[in-house]
Amino acid sequence: MSLERKIRMIAGSFILISLALAYWVSRQFLWLTAFVGANLLQSSITRWCLMEDILRSLGWGDPKDPSQKCC
Repeated sequence: MSLERKIRMIAGSFILISLALAYWVSRQFLWLTAFVGANLLQSSITRWCLMEDILRSLGWGDPKDPSQKCC
C-alpha cells in the first residue's frame, strides 16, 4: 500500500471515529474532525503533511522514494 493511501485511510478513520465520539460521548470531539480537515486543507496548499513525516519516521514509507511524496 502506498504512503498516500495509508494517509488517506488514517485521515478517514480519524474523521469517522471523531464523528462517532461526538455523537455518543461529547460534541467536543468535533474539534478533532475540524483539526483533521484543517490539516488536509493545509497539506493541499503547502504540499507538506505531518502524518507523512510521522509515518516515514516509523518506517512505513521509503524516505528516498520521491514517488511516494504525497499530500
